[in-house]
Amino acid sequence: MAPVKKPETPQEYKTMSGIPLKASYGPDDLASRGWNYAEKLGDAGQYPYTRGPHQTMYRGKPWTMRMFAGFGTPEDTNKRFKFLLESGQTGLSTAFDMPTLMGYDPDHARSLGEVGREGVSVATLDDMTRLFGDIPLDQVSTSMTINAPAAVLLALYVAVAEKQGVSPDKLRGTLQNDMLKEFIAQKEWISPIRSHMRIIRDMLVWCTRTMPQWNTISISGYHIREAGATGVQELAFTIADGIGYVQLGVDAGLDVDDFAPRLSYFWDVHNDFFEEIAKFRAGRRMWAKIMRERFGAKNPRSWLLRTHAQTAGVSLMAQQPLNNVVRTTMQALAAVLGGTQSLHTNSFDETYALPTEDAAQLALRTQQLIYEESGVANVVDPLAGSYFIETLTDQVEAAAWEYINKIDAMGGIVKAVEEGYPQREIARAAFEFQREVDSGRRSIVGVNKYQSAEEGDNIPTLKIELETEHAQIERVKSFRHSRDKAAVERALAAVKAALKDDKQNVMPPIFDAVKQNVTLGEICDLFRSELGEYRDPAYL
Repeated sequence: MAPVKKPETPQEYKTMSGIPLKASYGPDDLASRGWNYAEKLGDAGQYPYTRGPHQTMYRGKPWTMRMFAGFGTPEDTNKRFKFLLESGQTGLSTAFDMPTLMGYDPDHARSLGEVGREGVSVATLDDMTRLFGDIPLDQVSTSMTINAPAAVLLALYVAVAEKQGVSPDKLRGTLQNDMLKEFIAQKEWISPIRSHMRIIRDMLVWCTRTMPQWNTISISGYHIREAGATGVQELAFTIADGIGYVQLGVDAGLDVDDFAPRLSYFWDVHNDFFEEIAKFRAGRRMWAKIMRERFGAKNPRSWLLRTHAQTAGVSLMAQQPLNNVVRTTMQALAAVLGGTQSLHTNSFDETYALPTEDAAQLALRTQQLIYEESGVANVVDPLAGSYFIETLTDQVEAAAWEYINKIDAMGGIVKAVEEGYPQREIARAAFEFQREVDSGRRSIVGVNKYQSAEEGDNIPTLKIELETEHAQIERVKSFRHSRDKAAVERALAAVKAALKDDKQNVMPPIFDAVKQNVTLGEICDLFRSELGEYRDPAYL
């Protein structure tokens, strides 16, 4: 007689955020919650914008295909910019190296070994001029992923545009400038959180009055997700950050409808295909309600959650790296079905190094194939009305509101971040995810399932030579030697005085300083000396 087998433990089906999944969905799943079309869905381009911010969506025009680019010297990245534009990219997206992100010049001791490695090295007006050489800034939209020294990089960009004869009001683009998520997740800061919020306040006021086509803050869930957050946590903490920035502008005396239409969002797109689509849809609905009901915005453009998305860097694996092409394609398709306005697709080789030209072109072609050949862009929100999608959208939204209500009860997002609440929640989620992978309860193809000996040793990678660092060090030294020292001292004194006076906007003196050839590091050193340096308390 054969031995009796013990019954296997039933598999638990859930989303990556832990939302339980039924085997199938039907009308009762919507009817039980009193679901109705007008309140929950509506038409595209109409409140609550679940189906998208524009009536015709991709029938009107495709999403912006904006590939992240930045490495080595400004000339290196300028060449990559031109290559991507010639390949059909429709917007520029700039990655800066670690010294630039932290506000150090290339010759600072802490810059050693990092210049040009993770992005382009920019410290001076001369660097920024070479970065955008022969690229007419009134004809392109430029995104810059920069946060702690964002005020300086924006001033440099505007100064280069003026050298081209382009006034600030003609510039289109986006500055990330999201310090709340830096303290939550990415950890690239200079001064304490409230000091950074003061600078962002001044930038928000200055850009609202000077650069009406510029997105001053790109509220970024991407880095929150990359730090280990679930999709629900990414949505909740990012929307909470957005609430904090809107309140910052209102408290500064701005009319909400004067600046809210220029805020944008930046989302991660991970592997849980349907949850990611639901996240985009829920986010638009939540933001519309927050802006109309909480902040009393009257302009429908203030209700719109406009989105840039990037496929999940954290999902890319060094094992069997060509699998990353498939992962990126699935994620890009989810972003499109979720209704993004702009998309970056990661290159399959980014677990090893910055992408090669061939890898970056393939990542761009992935978007072009989805748009040109798949047919998914021909119909607005083609998944609308799906019992599963609408149920999951509601569940994602409800779970995100629980976090936001808790943050409100704590006194707002700044207070919550100072107390380490989002940081601890993300750490717990990241730990649980890794436990699932280690135990085999969560499969990652090529890592803990379907392994092979082929690990990508033959993948060509982009190498940044040490000569890049030497060249940038020599350039910044020569740049300092050739300038008017008295003008530099006056400009630095004006920035210092503005930092000391909370009622004075810091942007005009920073703008004047970069035009007087003050370097990024010199201005950021004033942030350190006048506003203090932040040290992470390492919340557990």
